[in-house]
Amino acid sequence: MTLAPFGRRLAPVLENSEVGAYRLLTVEDADGPDDPQPGQFYMLATEERWGAGDGERPYLPRAFSFARAREGRLSFLLEAIGPGTARLAAVEPGENMWLTGPLGIGFEIAGDRPLLVGGGIGAAPLLCLQDELGPGVPVLLGFRSAAHAEAASLFAVEPEIATDDGSIGRHALVTELLTEHLFPHPAPGTPHPTVYACGPPPMLEAVRALCAERDIRAQLALESGMACGFGACFGCVVPTKNGYIRLCVDGPVLDADVLETALVAGAGH
Repeated sequence: MTLAPFGRRLAPVLENSEVGAYRLLTVEDADGPDDPQPGQFYMLATEERWGAGDGERPYLPRAFSFARAREGRLSFLLEAIGPGTARLAAVEPGENMWLTGPLGIGFEIAGDRPLLVGGGIGAAPLLCLQDELGPGVPVLLGFRSAAHAEAASLFAVEPEIATDDGSIGRHALVTELLTEHLFPHPAPGTPHPTVYACGPPPMLEAVRALCAERDIRAQLALESGMACGFGACFGCVVPTKNGYIRLCVDGPVLDADVLETALVAGAGH
């Protein structure tokens, strides 16, 4: 696990570009570690006009998995869906952002046949994971529409794509693509894949169930409401087979077999 420097730090905004329905926000993080672990996250807030909107919203920072870390630069994929993400989506080069991280536990690279599965904004941590694993790793992505699916262009090799409306790729769920990859019987001696997944809770639950059926290891990057990011507020507690854990310090990446279900309360995406 890569540990975060103590305290939060200011990071200059270098770029804020449109990627279909999303924004790709890049900041300079010269004082942060060079090797954050794919699946770890950062707490983000803008230096200006944070806590100054209606009802002082946004007030708390927002947790984001990083999408890319290269040469002292961090990139985050986001969609404006509320006051916090709207403010982050509107940040301009030359402004500064408060940054805390990397936090939590990321993906543990294991096995000889990695298979990456993402839904929507859950493509972000898979992007940096593919950077680490190499371009030959298959990637399956599901999106609402063609506009959202433009995020697939960020990957080194074109992923297989499913969309809810059929506007691009297969008119299907990404878990249908996963089923096709998992259920043909492999040749004798061929190892099972290890599945790495991030996305909305229903998708992650389907991934968990599919992998459990075939006794295939899966690692799931979950979300829950996070106010602090380092275990003090207990806002991101989720149940496992062994009791409750704080997702920000014991996750956000968990082995699928520790969960009875990935449909945990508060784990929206």
